[in-house]
Amino acid sequence: MNENPYEQKTKDILDGLCAKIREKEHGAPIPLEQFLQIAASEPDRVFRNILQVFHDMIHSYVGPGSDEYLGDPETINFVYYDTHRLFVEGSDNPFFADRLFANRFIQHVTTFRRGIPQNRIYIFEGPHGSGKSTFLNNLLMKFEQYTKTPAGVSYETIWRIDKNELGAGEIEAAAILKQLKNLVETPGVRGVTPMKGADLAALSNKNYLQVHCPNHDHPIMQIPKAYRRELIDELIDDPVFKKKILYQKQYQWIYRDKPCTICASLFRSLLDVLGAPSKVFKMIYARPYQFNRRLGEGVSVFNPADMIPKSNLLSNLVLQQQLDSLLRSSNQVRYVYSRYAKTNNGIYALMDIKDANKYRFNALHGIISEGVHKLEDVEEDVHSLFLALMNPEDHNQVDQALSFSDRITYIKINYVLDYNTEVKIYKSNFGDQIERRFLPRVLENFAKVIISTRLKTSSEPLLEWIGDPYRYRRYCDRNLLLLKMDIYTGVIPAWLSERDRQAFSAKRRRKVVAESENEGRAGFSGRDSIKIFNEFYTAVAKKGKLINMDMLVNFFRKHQKGQDVIIPEGFMESLVNSYNYMLLQEVKESLYYYNEERISNDIQNYLFAINFEIGREEKCVYTGEKLEITESYLSSMEQRFMGAGVPGQAQLMFREEIQREYASKTLTQEMGLEKKPITETAVYNKLMERYVHNLKEKVMDPFQENENFRNAIKDFGTDAFKTYDRRIREEVSFLMANLQKKYGYTDQGAREICMYVIDKDLAKLFAEPTRPAPPPINPFDGLGAFAITP
Repeated sequence: MNENPYEQKTKDILDGLCAKIREKEHGAPIPLEQFLQIAASEPDRVFRNILQVFHDMIHSYVGPGSDEYLGDPETINFVYYDTHRLFVEGSDNPFFADRLFANRFIQHVTTFRRGIPQNRIYIFEGPHGSGKSTFLNNLLMKFEQYTKTPAGVSYETIWRIDKNELGAGEIEAAAILKQLKNLVETPGVRGVTPMKGADLAALSNKNYLQVHCPNHDHPIMQIPKAYRRELIDELIDDPVFKKKILYQKQYQWIYRDKPCTICASLFRSLLDVLGAPSKVFKMIYARPYQFNRRLGEGVSVFNPADMIPKSNLLSNLVLQQQLDSLLRSSNQVRYVYSRYAKTNNGIYALMDIKDANKYRFNALHGIISEGVHKLEDVEEDVHSLFLALMNPEDHNQVDQALSFSDRITYIKINYVLDYNTEVKIYKSNFGDQIERRFLPRVLENFAKVIISTRLKTSSEPLLEWIGDPYRYRRYCDRNLLLLKMDIYTGVIPAWLSERDRQAFSAKRRRKVVAESENEGRAGFSGRDSIKIFNEFYTAVAKKGKLINMDMLVNFFRKHQKGQDVIIPEGFMESLVNSYNYMLLQEVKESLYYYNEERISNDIQNYLFAINFEIGREEKCVYTGEKLEITESYLSSMEQRFMGAGVPGQAQLMFREEIQREYASKTLTQEMGLEKKPITETAVYNKLMERYVHNLKEKVMDPFQENENFRNAIKDFGTDAFKTYDRRIREEVSFLMANLQKKYGYTDQGAREICMYVIDKDLAKLFAEPTRPAPPPINPFDGLGAFAITP
């Protein structure tokens, strides 16, 4: 007889699958003694309530965050949190949290680990299209996944009541089980909760009756309250953690909370029958809490259209009869509980407070206020994490619940106000490849246009800080929206003057960031944004041409006609102006080439020369070069530092101030006491900054009127490029290579952007006026501002 060749193969496959399932489901219930051994070795993981498990879940997915201004004494810990693993990874419908919401959310969650003593309800409020439902669904999905990992496991109570200890003989037990089996199989029996396979298996076991705590009590709750602190003191060896778990507020639930009425009744009844607490403890087991949203175990989410059951009372008639038979008394242990018990030590969530959810919300009054739910004559303690979503127009539903308004925490989910996050949304919906179809920063500028409609056009904190926005007209709009957008992404722009950067105190930063709470509630919604981007991308994404700012501007000019949502007046012009200026700086930086050694020698020679009278010839002690110290030599150097056209009197004042600093500070303190070389002194670095800045300002002068230079850029990468003279080829090749290396342009992008800069004559458009003479007291005051402000 031939054996089936697949018999062993399928058996091995199923055996392997079963092993994986057993491992993932954390195994069978364990005795209380074994559970306490685990608690002794890993107390920080075992002793957690729902708030603490939720906190650990968030931080395991998100991490600690990073602060770009960690060393800044004025930092407000407005940090970057990478929420990709929490809200995006593995999700069919990802949620993108901008920096503002991520900080609000994490700040609230951080309080969970400290153990809030009373129930609260956390309402996530935001306009239509802000992604509230997506946020909650993804959050709960990751919570379920986390609780199935070793790091996320939490425990609940199971009772295994030994029938032999209670004196129930095998004959009696068999008769009871036969009667129960008939009852379960009889169709139409009312009041009987369908039994799970595991529960039926337990009932049929002739040695014990397994009773699941429907309130999901933590196993430590089965230790009488009076003895828990003593048990913990003896159980925990680590003195540091022992002190924390005995006295810190976050662990007071261990000594404060009570077991559910079912577990308390079981403990009391079994103790009466058995007489010995040790025998009762042997019947207490712990098993991992199996959170399952679909079954409503540990996680329940209610939609407004979900019907409210006529009765909130749940029971298990089969199990009740079994208990009555074993304990020889009816109603000594009443196995009744409410629907709230199913999410005790879990999450109870409402999707929008309207329709049927209005009644559910109002029904939470007693639970949230007192932590207790009355079920007929039985009181249930409910310790859940209550979450809700709400649209702004439904606020009146909550306002009616003023009696427990102090237990409501609002967390705003507004439209995205971080343009980097907005770009991630476009890439998620249309693919990462779209970025390659745009010139650098154009895609971000599209996001900025969308976000501009979501911001308020006036900001008292910004105006108080900046004063006159006109000072920054090259970089920002008159409403300072572009500045606010950068701050909302966690960036303090480099184009701000040093004075304004220093004036950006922690108090001011908090005021600016706090404005985001009331922004992002109007303007283009998330759905609108995706629709508009699709229209734009479909219209302009043509083969062989990268998407540039001209395309963006033309699109929005047409799109704004007849729209209810209006882009702030003057914003587009300022955005283009800012883009053009930054673009010009990139091209200048890419064109700029200097001999660093020569510049360094020039500065050292100048610092040495200003200490001697005109007409002297001296050998510089720093460079070894012979210098003829003339007015012409000194004036030519000062023009390199200050720019051409500065009056002679201003140059003289500048020279005298430099000489005083060199004599009083550089020689005596920095070089004398601190032993610094001349190239590391403050005066040297200041002169280097001015020298380099002026060189960059003039770097495009030779090419402004040179048609050959423009044509060489156009022909770059073709055979025609070889026809240009060597100098132009070298300059253009150097420019193209730097644009790609420093700023991420492609060959095509570098060519197009250079043509854009030259054709629009940006160098002349942003030509700086003649600089005023530096003040005599301190010629370096506001140097940073002088180098960048209009």
